[in-house]
Amino acid sequence: MYYNFRNIFMLTAIRAQNALELSAPASPVLLECNAPTVPPGWLQLSGHPKSIAPLANGIVRKRISGPNDTELLAYRQLMVDPHAIKVVPKFLGVHQVAGEHFIDLHNMLHGFTEPNVMDIKMGFRTFTESEVSNTALREDLYQKMIAVDPSAPSADEHARQAITKLRYMQFRENMSSTQEKGFRIEALRMRGYSPVTDLKTIKTDHQIRTTIGHFVNGRRSIAKDILKRLRQMRTLIEKSEFFQRHQVLGSSVFIVYDDQQVGVWLIDFAKALPLPPGTKVTHRRRWQMGNCEEGLLHGFDELIRTMEAVQQQTQHFSVRHQSRATDV
Repeated sequence: MYYNFRNIFMLTAIRAQNALELSAPASPVLLECNAPTVPPGWLQLSGHPKSIAPLANGIVRKRISGPNDTELLAYRQLMVDPHAIKVVPKFLGVHQVAGEHFIDLHNMLHGFTEPNVMDIKMGFRTFTESEVSNTALREDLYQKMIAVDPSAPSADEHARQAITKLRYMQFRENMSSTQEKGFRIEALRMRGYSPVTDLKTIKTDHQIRTTIGHFVNGRRSIAKDILKRLRQMRTLIEKSEFFQRHQVLGSSVFIVYDDQQVGVWLIDFAKALPLPPGTKVTHRRRWQMGNCEEGLLHGFDELIRTMEAVQQQTQHFSVRHQSRATDV
């Protein structure tokens, strides 16, 4: 039952082997930082724990590579796009400290009390085309593949004992719901429980619905508010000039709720790359080398369908719960 979150830990038996390294790490979400200088309730990034730090007044400072950093350029354009600005955390400026560059963003946990948090990685690929353009056969990637699943290589690949980087990257993505659904549940944290960060191989409809159902904890109002926001975000992305001009890889839908409010944003734009001249994307078509499609909107479509099913399930739970209360 959704109100008993302990069941979620049964799902962690479905996990990748340690040899499986995903191409886009979890967003700055789910590992609690206990340093005395950190504001109460701060949740540190699981992907890059030293790249981001909370400041006062609801601001997060994130390290970037320099003045031409891809994410910095993306946020500057997002802030002047009347549709995109409503989808992402607010960009508050760029700073240079001791020779390093940082961007300031709205802390999405600010104003929430003991929030529940979920990170959902979007798209049916999270790697760039340049990462997989080399067609050289690599023995090391073959070894990594068989360490995870000895049956995964084809007969030819077994004979060569080598695979391309593209083959390995697609194999990794296929371990999750990424290639089929256009999203994968990266990690989550519920109030009173430790973070759950090994959910990347949750793949089937039932596994996904069950995990998200546990996350909303049987609360129909939470599922309804999340669904409403996801639909709004999809519409805004469809209208946005920024998203018409960029392929957006490795971004996450970041969901936060407590007893009073719900927040949902699209975050992480380190791989938001401008499209080549003359290239157009739908964000829904399947990717082929050179077409720059990444499946962002396909992921939103599938995530919305999933949330609709979860909302329906929570509605049925509420009816059953009320019926039992009446009987008593």
